[in-house]
Amino acid sequence: MPYQFNDGGRALAGYKGSAGDCGARAIAIALGMDYKTAYGLLADANKKAGNAKSARNGISKEIYSDVLKTLGWIWVSAPKFEGRKARCSDIHSGTVIARQAGHYVAVIDGTPQDTWDCSHKMVYGFWVKK
Repeated sequence: MPYQFNDGGRALAGYKGSAGDCGARAIAIALGMDYKTAYGLLADANKKAGNAKSARNGISKEIYSDVLKTLGWIWVSAPKFEGRKARCSDIHSGTVIARQAGHYVAVIDGTPQDTWDCSHKMVYGFWVKK
Protein backbone atom coordinates (compact mmCIF):
# COMPACT_ATOMS: atom_id res chain seq x y z
CA MET A 1 0.00 0.00 0.00
CA PRO A 2 1.65 3.28 -1.08
CA TYR A 3 -0.16 5.41 1.52
CA GLN A 4 -3.12 5.51 3.88
CA PHE A 5 -5.50 8.48 3.72
CA ASN A 6 -5.47 10.25 7.08
CA ASP A 7 -6.15 13.94 7.73
CA GLY A 8 -5.12 13.77 11.39
CA GLY A 9 -8.60 14.76 12.55
CA ARG A 10 -8.63 18.03 10.62
CA ALA A 11 -12.13 17.58 9.17
CA LEU A 12 -13.46 16.33 12.51
CA ALA A 13 -12.11 19.53 14.12
CA GLY A 14 -14.26 21.56 11.72
CA TYR A 15 -11.62 22.70 9.24
CA LYS A 16 -12.59 22.78 5.57
CA GLY A 17 -10.70 23.02 2.33
CA SER A 18 -7.00 22.48 1.96
CA ALA A 19 -4.05 24.11 3.69
CA GLY A 20 -0.29 23.73 4.02
CA ASP A 21 -0.77 22.23 7.46
CA CYS A 22 1.09 18.95 6.95
CA GLY A 23 3.13 19.54 10.11
CA ALA A 24 0.03 19.73 12.30
CA ARG A 25 -1.50 16.67 10.62
CA ALA A 26 1.71 14.67 11.06
CA ILE A 27 1.99 15.53 14.77
CA ALA A 28 -1.69 14.76 15.39
CA ILE A 29 -1.34 11.34 13.72
CA ALA A 30 2.04 10.32 15.14
CA LEU A 31 1.35 11.47 18.70
CA GLY A 32 -2.33 10.50 18.79
CA MET A 33 -3.13 14.13 19.55
CA ASP A 34 -6.24 15.99 18.44
CA TYR A 35 -5.69 18.23 15.43
CA LYS A 36 -6.51 21.53 17.18
CA THR A 37 -3.94 20.85 19.91
CA ALA A 38 -1.24 19.94 17.36
CA TYR A 39 -2.06 23.02 15.28
CA GLY A 40 -1.95 25.22 18.39
CA LEU A 41 1.49 23.95 19.43
CA LEU A 42 2.93 24.82 16.03
CA ALA A 43 1.10 28.14 15.71
CA ASP A 44 2.32 29.24 19.16
CA ALA A 45 5.93 28.22 18.34
CA ASN A 46 5.72 30.05 15.02
CA LYS A 47 4.48 33.22 16.77
CA LYS A 48 7.22 32.96 19.43
CA ALA A 49 9.78 32.87 16.57
CA GLY A 50 8.43 36.19 15.26
CA ASN A 51 6.12 34.85 12.57
CA ALA A 52 2.34 34.75 12.24
CA LYS A 53 0.42 32.76 14.85
CA SER A 54 -0.49 30.14 12.27
CA ALA A 55 0.47 26.68 11.08
CA ARG A 56 -1.72 26.89 7.99
CA ASN A 57 0.99 27.77 5.49
CA GLY A 58 3.84 25.59 6.73
CA ILE A 59 6.40 25.68 9.52
CA SER A 60 10.16 25.97 9.12
CA LYS A 61 12.17 22.84 9.84
CA GLU A 62 13.95 24.62 12.72
CA ILE A 63 10.72 25.55 14.50
CA TYR A 64 9.20 22.14 13.77
CA SER A 65 12.28 20.38 15.14
CA ASP A 66 12.22 22.50 18.30
CA VAL A 67 8.57 21.61 18.96
CA LEU A 68 9.24 17.89 18.49
CA LYS A 69 12.30 18.06 20.79
CA THR A 70 10.15 19.54 23.57
CA LEU A 71 7.76 16.61 23.06
CA GLY A 72 10.60 14.10 23.53
CA TRP A 73 11.32 13.21 19.88
CA ILE A 74 14.79 12.94 18.35
CA TRP A 75 16.08 13.41 14.79
CA VAL A 76 17.46 10.46 12.82
CA SER A 77 19.08 10.85 9.41
CA ALA A 78 17.55 8.78 6.62
CA PRO A 79 19.20 5.46 5.81
CA LYS A 80 21.66 5.47 2.89
CA PHE A 81 21.20 3.22 -0.12
CA GLU A 82 23.41 2.53 -3.10
CA GLY A 83 21.90 4.15 -6.20
CA ARG A 84 18.70 5.53 -4.68
CA LYS A 85 17.24 7.85 -2.07
CA ALA A 86 15.36 6.81 1.09
CA ARG A 87 11.56 6.65 0.93
CA CYS A 88 8.85 6.20 3.58
CA SER A 89 8.72 2.46 2.83
CA ASP A 90 12.32 2.16 4.11
CA ILE A 91 11.12 3.03 7.63
CA HIS A 92 9.77 -0.42 8.34
CA SER A 93 8.64 -0.42 11.93
CA GLY A 94 7.10 1.98 14.37
CA THR A 95 5.71 5.48 14.11
CA VAL A 96 7.85 8.40 12.96
CA ILE A 97 7.44 11.84 11.40
CA ALA A 98 9.43 12.03 8.17
CA ARG A 99 10.76 15.23 6.60
CA GLN A 100 10.54 15.39 2.84
CA ALA A 101 11.13 18.33 0.49
CA GLY A 102 8.66 20.95 1.73
CA HIS A 103 6.58 18.34 3.55
CA TYR A 104 6.16 16.51 6.87
CA VAL A 105 4.35 13.18 7.06
CA ALA A 106 3.53 10.64 9.76
CA VAL A 107 4.79 7.20 8.76
CA ILE A 108 3.50 4.08 10.50
CA ASP A 109 5.32 0.83 9.73
CA GLY A 110 6.56 2.21 6.40
CA THR A 111 3.19 3.56 5.25
CA PRO A 112 2.73 7.34 4.97
CA GLN A 113 -0.44 8.60 6.65
CA ASP A 114 -1.51 11.68 4.72
CA THR A 115 -4.17 13.38 2.60
CA TRP A 116 -2.24 12.58 -0.58
CA ASP A 117 0.25 9.96 -1.77
CA CYS A 118 3.70 11.31 -0.92
CA SER A 119 5.31 7.85 -0.92
CA HIS A 120 7.39 8.69 -4.00
CA LYS A 121 9.13 11.64 -2.29
CA MET A 122 12.63 11.32 -0.85
CA VAL A 123 12.94 11.24 2.94
CA TYR A 124 15.75 13.40 4.40
CA GLY A 125 15.31 11.93 7.85
CA PHE A 126 12.72 11.49 10.55
CA TRP A 127 11.85 12.17 14.16
CA VAL A 128 11.22 9.27 16.50
CA LYS A 129 10.08 9.16 20.13
CA LYS A 130 13.01 8.63 22.55
